[in-house]
Amino acid sequence: MKRREAREKALQALFQMELNQMSEDQAIRNVLAGETEDYVERLVYGVTEHKEELDQRISEQLDHWRISRLNKVDLSILRVGAFEMLFIEEVPDRVSLNESIEIAKIYSDEKASKFINGVLASIAQED
Repeated sequence: MKRREAREKALQALFQMELNQMSEDQAIRNVLAGETEDYVERLVYGVTEHKEELDQRISEQLDHWRISRLNKVDLSILRVGAFEMLFIEEVPDRVSLNESIEIAKIYSDEKASKFINGVLASIAQED
Protein backbone atom coordinates (compact mmCIF):
# COMPACT_ATOMS: atom_id res chain seq x y z
CA MET A 1 0.00 0.00 0.00
CA LYS A 2 1.37 3.41 -0.91
CA ARG A 3 1.66 6.05 1.78
CA ARG A 4 -1.10 8.17 0.19
CA GLU A 5 -3.49 5.27 0.49
CA ALA A 6 -2.28 4.61 4.04
CA ARG A 7 -2.96 8.25 4.94
CA GLU A 8 -6.46 7.99 3.50
CA LYS A 9 -7.13 4.77 5.43
CA ALA A 10 -5.85 6.40 8.63
CA LEU A 11 -8.16 9.37 8.00
CA GLN A 12 -11.09 7.00 7.53
CA ALA A 13 -10.27 5.12 10.73
CA LEU A 14 -9.89 8.32 12.77
CA PHE A 15 -13.15 9.66 11.38
CA GLN A 16 -14.95 6.44 12.38
CA MET A 17 -13.46 6.72 15.85
CA GLU A 18 -14.72 10.31 16.19
CA LEU A 19 -18.25 9.51 15.06
CA ASN A 20 -18.81 6.04 16.45
CA GLN A 21 -16.64 6.02 19.58
CA MET A 22 -14.92 2.82 18.48
CA SER A 23 -11.45 1.61 19.43
CA GLU A 24 -8.38 2.06 17.28
CA ASP A 25 -8.23 -1.68 16.57
CA GLN A 26 -11.85 -1.87 15.44
CA ALA A 27 -11.55 1.21 13.23
CA ILE A 28 -8.34 -0.08 11.64
CA ARG A 29 -9.95 -3.47 10.99
CA ASN A 30 -12.92 -1.74 9.37
CA VAL A 31 -10.86 0.30 6.93
CA LEU A 32 -8.29 -2.36 6.11
CA ALA A 33 -10.83 -5.16 5.63
CA GLY A 34 -8.45 -7.90 6.70
CA GLU A 35 -5.28 -6.42 5.20
CA THR A 36 -2.25 -5.50 7.27
CA GLU A 37 -0.67 -2.09 6.95
CA ASP A 38 1.90 -0.89 9.47
CA TYR A 39 1.84 2.75 8.36
CA VAL A 40 -1.93 3.03 8.86
CA GLU A 41 -1.51 1.61 12.36
CA ARG A 42 1.40 3.96 13.06
CA LEU A 43 -0.70 6.97 12.06
CA VAL A 44 -3.88 5.95 13.89
CA TYR A 45 -2.15 4.93 17.13
CA GLY A 46 0.16 7.94 16.95
CA VAL A 47 -2.64 10.44 16.44
CA THR A 48 -4.60 8.83 19.27
CA GLU A 49 -1.61 8.84 21.62
CA HIS A 50 -0.69 12.47 20.88
CA LYS A 51 -4.23 13.81 20.33
CA GLU A 52 -4.08 16.46 23.08
CA GLU A 53 -0.75 17.84 21.87
CA LEU A 54 -1.88 17.77 18.23
CA ASP A 55 -5.14 19.53 19.07
CA GLN A 56 -3.23 22.15 21.04
CA ARG A 57 -0.87 22.81 18.13
CA ILE A 58 -3.80 23.00 15.71
CA SER A 59 -5.79 25.27 18.06
CA GLU A 60 -2.87 27.71 18.25
CA GLN A 61 -3.23 28.28 14.50
CA LEU A 62 -6.98 28.91 14.47
CA ASP A 63 -8.01 32.56 14.25
CA HIS A 64 -11.47 33.17 15.68
CA TRP A 65 -12.26 29.43 15.66
CA ARG A 66 -12.35 26.69 18.22
CA ILE A 67 -11.25 23.20 17.37
CA SER A 68 -14.68 21.90 18.43
CA ARG A 69 -16.23 23.83 15.52
CA LEU A 70 -14.10 22.15 12.86
CA ASN A 71 -15.58 19.60 10.51
CA LYS A 72 -14.56 16.11 11.74
CA VAL A 73 -13.06 15.17 8.37
CA ASP A 74 -10.96 18.33 8.26
CA LEU A 75 -9.90 17.84 11.87
CA SER A 76 -8.82 14.27 11.15
CA ILE A 77 -6.82 15.43 8.11
CA LEU A 78 -5.14 18.11 10.24
CA ARG A 79 -4.31 15.61 12.97
CA VAL A 80 -2.74 13.14 10.54
CA GLY A 81 -0.73 15.87 8.81
CA ALA A 82 0.41 17.45 12.07
CA PHE A 83 1.35 14.05 13.49
CA GLU A 84 3.51 13.26 10.48
CA MET A 85 5.22 16.64 10.64
CA LEU A 86 5.86 16.54 14.37
CA PHE A 87 6.59 12.88 15.02
CA ILE A 88 7.68 11.10 11.82
CA GLU A 89 11.07 12.44 10.91
CA GLU A 90 11.56 10.37 7.75
CA VAL A 91 8.64 12.15 6.06
CA PRO A 92 9.53 15.73 5.05
CA ASP A 93 7.08 18.38 6.27
CA ARG A 94 6.44 19.46 2.69
CA VAL A 95 5.31 15.94 1.76
CA SER A 96 2.92 15.77 4.73
CA LEU A 97 1.56 19.20 3.86
CA ASN A 98 1.02 18.40 0.18
CA GLU A 99 -0.54 15.01 0.92
CA SER A 100 -2.93 16.57 3.44
CA ILE A 101 -4.01 19.17 0.89
CA GLU A 102 -4.60 16.52 -1.79
CA ILE A 103 -6.56 14.32 0.61
CA ALA A 104 -8.67 17.33 1.63
CA LYS A 105 -9.52 17.92 -2.03
CA ILE A 106 -10.86 14.36 -2.20
CA TYR A 107 -12.68 14.16 1.14
CA SER A 108 -13.64 17.79 1.74
CA ASP A 109 -13.81 20.90 -0.47
CA GLU A 110 -11.61 23.60 -2.01
CA LYS A 111 -11.98 25.92 0.98
CA ALA A 112 -10.95 23.13 3.33
CA SER A 113 -7.78 22.40 1.36
CA LYS A 114 -6.75 26.07 1.60
CA PHE A 115 -7.58 26.14 5.31
CA ILE A 116 -5.61 22.94 5.95
CA ASN A 117 -2.69 24.36 3.98
CA GLY A 118 -2.64 27.47 6.17
CA VAL A 119 -2.85 25.60 9.48
CA LEU A 120 -0.26 22.94 8.63
CA ALA A 121 2.12 25.43 7.00
CA SER A 122 2.06 27.45 10.22
CA ILE A 123 2.77 24.33 12.29
CA ALA A 124 5.65 23.45 9.97
CA GLN A 125 7.16 26.92 10.35
CA GLU A 126 7.06 26.68 14.14
CA ASP A 127 8.63 23.24 14.23
